[in-house]
Parts: sequence; structure tokens; C-alpha cells
Amino acid sequence: MVKAEFEKSTPHRLIDSVEYVPGSVVIRSILTKQTGTVTVSSFDAGEGMMTKSSPFDNLIQILDGIAEIIIEEKSNMVEAGELIIIPAHSKNRITANSKFKMLSTVIKSGYEDVSI
Repeated sequence: MVKAEFEKSTPHRLIDSVEYVPGSVVIRSILTKQTGTVTVSSFDAGEGMMTKSSPFDNLIQILDGIAEIIIEEKSNMVEAGELIIIPAHSKNRITANSKFKMLSTVIKSGYEDVSI
């Protein structure tokens, strides 16, 4: 389930910007630009994202609850108020052993392949 992008020039309470929906992951875009994205998501217990890899670093900040973030087969329990950076090109998976909310920031510029 994806909700509309945030309205600009208006204050928003981040933790309340996505609701928990039984059996679902809810993703709401804050900013979507060619150079990166910022999203806020809620995960119901038992939900998650499949193993994937991205060409960009992904900064994940937990807003509520505790997330299990597995990077290259290493499990990390990240709780509200903490963050973790998923390195570019690493296999990773996000799992909700209990419900949680997170902020995800991906910056795409600066990753251009440079041949020497």
C-alpha cells in the first residue's frame, strides 16, 4: 500500500504519517527526486521485504518498535531512535518480528562509476 507524497511547506508528525495495517507494509513517499528518495514505512508483525541489493547506500532510521535488518547474512536488531546504513551493493532483508515504523533515505548522486 503506497500513500501520496507529503505536502510541502507544511509541518508533519513523522511517526503518525503512516498507520499500521494488519498483514501489510505501508510505504509513504516524503520526497522522490532523480537524485534520491525519502520514505516512511510501517510494517505489521510477520511482514518484511524480500532479500535485495541496491547500487546505493540506504540510511534506515527506526521511528517506532524494533526491526530486524539483515545485511550480508548478519542480523541487526535496530530499535526506535537508532539507525543503520545498508551499504550499496550488499544483500539485505528487512523483517518485522514485531510491528515497527522506519524512515528510509537513499541518495543517488555521487555514485557515478568513474573509470581511471
